[in-house]
Amino acid sequence: MKKIGLLINQGKKRAIEVAQRITQILTDGGAQVLTAKSCPLEGTTVIDTAQNVILSCDIAVTVGGDGTIIHNAKFAALYNKPLLGVNLGRIGFVANIEPDELDELNRLLTGDYRIQRRMLLEVTKTRADDTVTYTAVNEAVIHRDSLSSMVDISVADGFERIVNYRADGMLFATPTGSTAYSFSAGGPVIEPDMRCVLLTPICPHALSSRQVVFGEDVVLTARVQKHSDLKCYMTVDGQDYVPVSSEDTITVKKSPMELQLIILKEKNFYTLLNEKLKENS
Repeated sequence: MKKIGLLINQGKKRAIEVAQRITQILTDGGAQVLTAKSCPLEGTTVIDTAQNVILSCDIAVTVGGDGTIIHNAKFAALYNKPLLGVNLGRIGFVANIEPDELDELNRLLTGDYRIQRRMLLEVTKTRADDTVTYTAVNEAVIHRDSLSSMVDISVADGFERIVNYRADGMLFATPTGSTAYSFSAGGPVIEPDMRCVLLTPICPHALSSRQVVFGEDVVLTARVQKHSDLKCYMTVDGQDYVPVSSEDTITVKKSPMELQLIILKEKNFYTLLNEKLKENS
């Protein structure tokens, strides 16, 4: 019996209704559906946490927007579990099917789907002997405090400095993240199954400051220059809020993990991009 983990964003309108319909379709097909204790549904097996739902399942299905996928994607990558997003959000670049396409879910039980592998970033903050590592699905952002001056950030490839920015901040994005914060900051759109690292300054002071696209094997380091009144932070996929000072080194490289996204509906990326931008213009 196939085990399907169902991760639900209860803050989305119709989330429970859609999740209950998904449960019915999958259980009628002979699957066991797992849900977290925070959002149990009739007909499902309840597991204590969403992380353990993903650990225990064969396939993870999220019900919500792209943010719901990003929130659960790190556990899916960690446990090497394929993930499908059902879109209840406004944009839905990462989610693959809409609520009116739920009959497609029967294909999860027969294996009639494609896996798209998405590159992730490994982001490490180092100060002396203290090292903390994060995984980014979309991006890692170094930014100033709202009351601080602009921040000076240098970026190096290995030991060679390659660019300096004076800006409100800068971000390192995956191809998946190129349609998220980086896009809002003026960065280019990159096909999601490409393998590269995108560097985008946020409101740079110099007109000559531009985005840079690096190959997948690059290892980048970033440091903020010292200012007595400067407060900087790093956020990873909008979920972490980590203080950063001139004593810290931020290292960004391709993660050894990958996100496996299930594709039930084949959609041309650029057609989808144009549709989503029109919907939200």
